[in-house]
Amino acid sequence: MPIKELLIYCFVATSSMILMSFVAHMLVGGLVSPRTELFVQIGLCGTVATLIGFMAWDVAKRRRKK
Repeated sequence: MPIKELLIYCFVATSSMILMSFVAHMLVGGLVSPRTELFVQIGLCGTVATLIGFMAWDVAKRRRKK
């Protein structure tokens, strides 16, 4: 995977983590305890990071076949 592509995936992953953390904060912030909010943020960010990692792996695998 070229460096340029890797930088793009890192940028997308970082911005997605920030956005997902903010979304979780806006949805459950103030409704639940701060500890529960943190667990929701961690779970959501972990899920998104896993999906982005799978996407990058799938793209790299498809490009190797060509």
